Amino acid sequence: MKRAMILAAGLGLRMRPLTLTTPKPLLTIGGVALIDRLIDRLEAAGVERIVVNVHHLADKMRAHLAARRGVEIVISDETGGLRDSGGGIVQALPQLGSEPFLVLNGDSLWVDMSQPLLQRLAQMVDPTRMDFLMAFAGTVQAIGYDGPGDYDLLPDGRARRRRFSHQAPFVYAGVLIAHPRAFDRAPAGPFSLNRLWDRAQEADRLFALRHDGPWLHAGTPAALDQIEHFLARY
Repeated sequence: MKRAMILAAGLGLRMRPLTLTTPKPLLTIGGVALIDRLIDRLEAAGVERIVVNVHHLADKMRAHLAARRGVEIVISDETGGLRDSGGGIVQALPQLGSEPFLVLNGDSLWVDMSQPLLQRLAQMVDPTRMDFLMAFAGTVQAIGYDGPGDYDLLPDGRARRRRFSHQAPFVYAGVLIAHPRAFDRAPAGPFSLNRLWDRAQEADRLFALRHDGPWLHAGTPAALDQIEHFLARY
């Protein structure tokens, strides 16, 4: 994968009061900003261009990213109005090219085990039959997450969204590879990626890979503290 997008434009409402003055991706764990941890992972994986969408406290995000050296970082400006996850990617598509690209949530982290997660995704993806290849984490390995899970994973690698009131064993880990064609006929304006995932599932083009290590979701101040203590052991 040569190109990637980090979704970083959200308001971070559940992370208040920390996000009243600091964009959520600039919050730190072990003295390192969340977004820098993600950029470092992408650089190590060989990504050459990273698109970052900005909205909340956008000037702080721009200044921080301008200080980065090495990988090319392109800003996708959503200061005129949030476009949600799906709409944000649609706006950035001209900068992401015609080949499959990585998408990372700005508040998701993970611990690599024997082989880096991004490398495993790149090795597994099959653009001829996959519109999305998502990374799943087992709910029992999730730090900072206590929900009912998101998906089941079939033996052939296809993903199936959990049924209402059903506990699912896997949660979306905030990392995926997307094919640009998945955004053909996408809704106009803001919309959630969930709409395209459901469409891909109906067409049997939604697949997933199970991450083999801990997944860390920085969703609240309490989760941020929990992750800080957890990573101090690594």
